[in-house]
Amino acid sequence: MHTSVMEQITTTVTQLPQTLEPRNPGLPLDFDWALSVQANTSAIERRCASLPGRRSVKKDHQAAWLARAISCIDLTTLSGDDTAGRVKRLCAKARQPVRQDILQQIGLPHLTTGAVCVYHDMIETAVTALQGSGIPVAAVSTGFPAGLSPLHLRIEEIRESVKAGASEIDIVISRRHVLTQNWQALYDEMAAFRTACGDAHVKAILATGELGSLRNVGRASLICMMAGADFIKTSTGKESVNATLPVTLVMLRAIRAYYNRTGFRVGYKPAGGISKAKDAITYLALIKEELGDRWLRPDLFRFGASSLLGDIERQLEHHLTGGYSANHRHPIG
Repeated sequence: MHTSVMEQITTTVTQLPQTLEPRNPGLPLDFDWALSVQANTSAIERRCASLPGRRSVKKDHQAAWLARAISCIDLTTLSGDDTAGRVKRLCAKARQPVRQDILQQIGLPHLTTGAVCVYHDMIETAVTALQGSGIPVAAVSTGFPAGLSPLHLRIEEIRESVKAGASEIDIVISRRHVLTQNWQALYDEMAAFRTACGDAHVKAILATGELGSLRNVGRASLICMMAGADFIKTSTGKESVNATLPVTLVMLRAIRAYYNRTGFRVGYKPAGGISKAKDAITYLALIKEELGDRWLRPDLFRFGASSLLGDIERQLEHHLTGGYSANHRHPIG
């Protein structure tokens, strides 16, 4: 594979998991700004419907985009039957996400995923399994996925996860604050979560499929950033509707507006339902168009996914051999 195509990917991998940007410190709640957010649903849906047909990459360039997608995956297991063995296998996959012969042929022998995401009880197992790899551990918290436990317990859960070794915390907001338009309560809650995280980066899960409208998604995105979120994330993956392109477009434009006003870059994480390599490329193309190349790095963009990696590995093998292999030849965990 041509070195020029892969050069930026290689640079990105060697930087994991360093923080390359100053953290978003937040700012006082600006009701006027938040309430000015609107969303033209029909226009947003038309834009998103046209994107897959307008953006197509082939051959070496497609392989490079897929390698970039791998470097931005939060490889995730959030099941009630998770075991230490499953998490260890997942961490081994994060260390070597694609068969070594494929990685060698595409010129990226040290490619890893962006992070491993687990429940609190599996943090220490994941930290131990990833020791020396530079791959951070993310933990879901605050009564994930519903976020309905008492606030003091949600805050303590964050502290315990940080103490256990998680360097990223994926929190869930209280959807009722958005649905009842109680923006002050949402801001205060998010600010408390950010404080509890300390040096760990915080991803705010909006559960966009439960917020009622794209306008609510835009306003909630902006308010969570005002309260200090390092990332905003679509979904827990447990809702009936998870990441979609229209929701992504709204959230990306909120991130752009926040950056234009404050100068601080906030990350974005779509999660749930992204399982095909072609869909990953579509999301990356939308990020590139709306926010630019700087956001196409794992410190500012992540996929919350488990099965996505397997399909990307199959596509990379097809790129090199011309044939597709069976899914069982690319196990995740």
